[in-house]
Amino acid sequence: MEQAELRRLAIGATVLAGLVALASGRLPRWLRICLVIGIAALASGLGLYAYRIFTQPTTLTIAAGSIDGDASKILAALSSRMAENKSPVRLKVVDKSTAPEVAKTFAAGEVDLAVVRPDVGDLSSAKTVVVVTRAVALLLAPPGATITDVDGLKGKTVGVVGGDVNRKLVDALTKEYDLERAKVQFKSLAFSEIGPALKSKQVNVLLAVTPISEKYLAILRNMFPRNAKAKPALIAIEAAGAIAAATGYYESYDLPKGTLQGSPAIPDDDLTTLRIPVYLVANKKLSDDVVGALAKAVMDARRELISAYPVLSGVSQPDTDSDSEKDGYIPIHPGAKAYFDGDTKTVFDRYGDQFFYGSMLLGGFTSLLAAAWKFMSKKEDIAPPEHAPTQLSALIEAIRTATSETDLLHVESRIDEILKTELQRESREDQLPRDTAALALATHRLEYLIGQRRAALAAARSAA
Repeated sequence: MEQAELRRLAIGATVLAGLVALASGRLPRWLRICLVIGIAALASGLGLYAYRIFTQPTTLTIAAGSIDGDASKILAALSSRMAENKSPVRLKVVDKSTAPEVAKTFAAGEVDLAVVRPDVGDLSSAKTVVVVTRAVALLLAPPGATITDVDGLKGKTVGVVGGDVNRKLVDALTKEYDLERAKVQFKSLAFSEIGPALKSKQVNVLLAVTPISEKYLAILRNMFPRNAKAKPALIAIEAAGAIAAATGYYESYDLPKGTLQGSPAIPDDDLTTLRIPVYLVANKKLSDDVVGALAKAVMDARRELISAYPVLSGVSQPDTDSDSEKDGYIPIHPGAKAYFDGDTKTVFDRYGDQFFYGSMLLGGFTSLLAAAWKFMSKKEDIAPPEHAPTQLSALIEAIRTATSETDLLHVESRIDEILKTELQRESREDQLPRDTAALALATHRLEYLIGQRRAALAAARSAA
């Protein structure tokens, strides 16, 4: 037999011997107490460890990116506030430079969450948590330009801010207005290239998609040369409704009068254009409880940060009436839907089975504690006492072989000792009641035999 097999056999024999010793209760009392205390300490440690694991916040990775880098800064502030509020969900921000990179990272499964537009990247594994904002598509003609509508773009060059991000938007406009036949050119522009391109007239019109907030509107106004006599003009996208119906991820939107500038008003009347929602999405494999807690944490933190970050005013609940991609493009996550609909499960709903089985385990644990206490308090016996009726039965032979009155008196004294010991054992609380009927029967039988033997000895003495 190999050494490893011998080692395993020795360990097995040791464990078996320990179990036999435990079962038989023949360990010294001090060792039994130490053993029970050790088991209790181990169980307490495991319970504390399980509690810490159960109550530990869930950390989710989130990818975000924007041209100006503000998206990651806002998410970092949101993450800090969630930590301050001791939210059960925490965020770890993964900064990406562009929206396509964000969508690519999410599609690859490298992050749990992402801030995305529905027209960028593969979002087949995405479910909506909240609407972060809604960006508006703006076609802007520089001051002095004569272009007043989309038909006026014929033969012109349109500068597209963040060309890769807005590729599908360009395709939708091109298809709807047949801009390819009109020989409209689209030129992708980085943020730093916008000013020089407009100044040198490399582009005739600018296409930008931006949230409607004072910060971003000021950036747009500052992109154009200042001219006291002429102002930039906004070009309406009259076919916005048709484009929205065809794509599913754009919305027709009426931009209010004076949005870009109040005096003189730009636009000078409500302007039809396209609006694009920006979503916080979660991987559809995330649990409903985690996503529901995330939605609550985001909405709570939003209220506290909105004064410092006005763009958070756009954070809102998604449409909860539709779960289909046809109606919502990125359907809402069931966990977020439950939160916004007020159907979040209570502790008893969520852990009803655990409470049921836990109560059963508690009962079993109580029985185990009782057994442990009895195990520790049990007195040590070198050998278990012989059953009293058995001891009495053993005296029958001594009575039959008795040759004198002294022998019979010795037997009677032994009977008295056995009965006294048995009565003391029955009076102790840790002993079970003995079979008193058997004990009485054995005693009666011995008294009868002693009487018979005493008579026989007396008759023998008389005959002698």
